[in-house]
Amino acid sequence: MTLEDLFSLKGRVALVTGGSRGIGRMIVEGFLAAGISRVYISARKIDEIEATCAELGERVIGVQGDISTLAGIEALVDEISSRESRLDILVNNAGAAWGVDYLEFPEVGWDKVMDLNVKTPFFLTQKLHGLLTAAASAERPAKVINIASIDGLRPNPWETYSYQASKAALIHLTRRMAARLVKDHVYVTAIAPGAFPSSMNKAARDHGEQSAKGIPSKRVGDALDMGGSAVYLASRAGDYTVGETLTVDGGIVNALLPSHFAQPG
Repeated sequence: MTLEDLFSLKGRVALVTGGSRGIGRMIVEGFLAAGISRVYISARKIDEIEATCAELGERVIGVQGDISTLAGIEALVDEISSRESRLDILVNNAGAAWGVDYLEFPEVGWDKVMDLNVKTPFFLTQKLHGLLTAAASAERPAKVINIASIDGLRPNPWETYSYQASKAALIHLTRRMAARLVKDHVYVTAIAPGAFPSSMNKAARDHGEQSAKGIPSKRVGDALDMGGSAVYLASRAGDYTVGETLTVDGGIVNALLPSHFAQPG
């Protein structure tokens, strides 16, 4: 047994939605370190895609698009299908949040978040089923990794109602999809991040030291934490992990005493 046997992604092809920045980019960097052949990244902003591809190299391929709608999902699937005959790894990372006082929370803040955070992972995975099963076998299953949040495991102090509901839904959806897709040798799992620096978690990004005070490990997460967790699930090391949600939060959910205050993920 070698580290390459356990964690190598050589010869594999992945798609990471929302892969141009934040947690998505961290996952892309982890896949590159594990030797992956190609990683497609999708995002709405072409300038961010181009910058990330230029920085990370020719193995990263950008596809612009808006996958909050079924039409956008189908367009992305068509583009990937025109370039690849199989897809080994899908990371459903694109997401949105909305925070407003309970009495003022708008319908648009519910629909936008639930659509992108719950509906999109389901239908993108469904539409990519042919490519995923083309890559899948009992000896080397294809992988789907949904990016949830610790906010789907416990309430946070902020009024992000649709976000917290959507991440709880995604965690349970992961289990249900796993129960169906395992028979096709497509293994579905999820990651529930805590405080990682990103445009969605500006507290961790801009005030890391302050955020760290409420985390048992006394630091916010970084690219090694997220990249390593994703590589584990995507590689041979994670081939016996099915339907599970891996909490990657420095201990907020499982080791935080009631007297502490934790930054939401």
